[in-house]
Amino acid sequence: MRSQEVLGQAARLASSGLLLQVVFRLITFVLNAFILRILSKEIVGIVNVRLTLLYSTTIFLAREAFRRACLSRGAQRDWSQTLNLLWLTVPLGVFWSLFLGWVWLQLLDVPDPNVIPHYGTGVLVFGLSAVVELLGEPFWVLAQAHMFVKLKVIAESLSVILKSILTAFLVLWLPYWGLYIFSLAQLSYTTVLVLCYVIYFTKLLGSPESTKQQALPVSRMTDMLPRITRSRAFVNWEEAKLTWSFFKQSFLKQILTEGERYVMTFLNVLNFGDQGVYDIVNNLGSLVARLIFQPIEESFYIFFAKVLEREKDATLQKQEDVAVAAAVLESLLKLALLAGLTITVFGFAYSQLALDIYGGAMLSSGSGPILLRAYCLYVLLLAINGVTECFTFAAMSKEEVDRYNFMMLALSSSFLVLSYLLTRWCGSVGFILANCFNMGIRITQSLCFIHRYYQKSPHRPLAGLCLSPVLLGTFALSGGVTSLSEVFLCCEQGWLARLVHVAVGALCLGATLGMAFLTETKLIHFLRTQLGMSRLADKTT
Repeated sequence: MRSQEVLGQAARLASSGLLLQVVFRLITFVLNAFILRILSKEIVGIVNVRLTLLYSTTIFLAREAFRRACLSRGAQRDWSQTLNLLWLTVPLGVFWSLFLGWVWLQLLDVPDPNVIPHYGTGVLVFGLSAVVELLGEPFWVLAQAHMFVKLKVIAESLSVILKSILTAFLVLWLPYWGLYIFSLAQLSYTTVLVLCYVIYFTKLLGSPESTKQQALPVSRMTDMLPRITRSRAFVNWEEAKLTWSFFKQSFLKQILTEGERYVMTFLNVLNFGDQGVYDIVNNLGSLVARLIFQPIEESFYIFFAKVLEREKDATLQKQEDVAVAAAVLESLLKLALLAGLTITVFGFAYSQLALDIYGGAMLSSGSGPILLRAYCLYVLLLAINGVTECFTFAAMSKEEVDRYNFMMLALSSSFLVLSYLLTRWCGSVGFILANCFNMGIRITQSLCFIHRYYQKSPHRPLAGLCLSPVLLGTFALSGGVTSLSEVFLCCEQGWLARLVHVAVGALCLGATLGMAFLTETKLIHFLRTQLGMSRLADKTT
């Protein structure tokens, strides 16, 4: 498949994923605001921190390495061996869910059943939901490898909508159920998600005349099941070794990604109520990052993995592919930098207003605004790191991945120590400061790899991190004007003053985006090109 075709499919996947994330996060955003006004912040803390951490840890450790290895480009691929490898996520998920469930029930502090009832049931059901979701992993990877964008959109949309409706209904009518509500909603989400993939492939493989079916490496549903044959090994051992390398890395990356939740859960630096407030602010702060950066990172990781070959130097690969990858990386870095700077600059002046509207005085007073402002800076680092690691993980050889793991090990240890110390020193904002420090180290590591990768070629994708002085000046001016506006207009002066404050921000944002449109013409051309390719791909499917 030519690199331009893969790029078009990746752009289509990113745009669809972006739309999907927007819908999901808006639903979750409204649902959390609704829940805050009915249930206690202690229950929110247990669900959003401890039980969600159990689920995400099980899922991440069981499948992340398999996804990265099985979506990487290889010279030859026997899909029966790849599917066999993917089915190993299920027993691995069972192991992690049982082990972590025991830890959550026996080693961690159990909340007061009079305040938070049904904690044990919540642990068991959240672990079970992780195993159920892993049953759909072979279908998910096959769909991603063949760019079945609409399948992902429909499956995840139905799952999230059902989960949200069920949660809202139970919270409204049966609030005394407590953790039963969220346990049932979580299990329904994973069940519907897996069923969507299974039903889709069942119908697709039952239609031999379908062009999509003809392009698949399987012809019937039984081909999706694990099979043992005498003619070849059960799995491709190169893929298995790469999976093991990614598994070691994924374990460390999970600590970095969810580090503050591990510190809160295992070291008890915050009570359940404070954990709930921190998590709400954390989710609000990361809303845009998850809406924009996550689908872009996931989609373009697939693009880079398909276009570039791991075991070859850039000078030894097809130069058209290397050039396209460099151009895409430069544009993505520019886009991430602009989006991150916009969030950082305007987030500082509108954090308190956003929290006051969303959760009232419970969030806008105390440490809430400081947390959200710090998170705005963290979002800038998240944006850049998502793009740089997206390329780095797709281009690294197995040996380079192993070397990177050693750095991640040291980083994970320092992160946990730094989180604990900073939290003791300056409260919950210490979690965000520790994340910023570690994200900066990860970005530096990825930038060094990218520089070495393209050092012998004429391409310089890291130029995407340079903005024009005029645009930087516009950002600085906008930040100053909106900060003054916050001092004089927000948030104790009434709703009229708040509206004026919002209007000032809108004018500054418009001026900043207009200057970006005038100065960053190369990025604008890239976005127009990819949106056009995405629309063309939609019309042809």
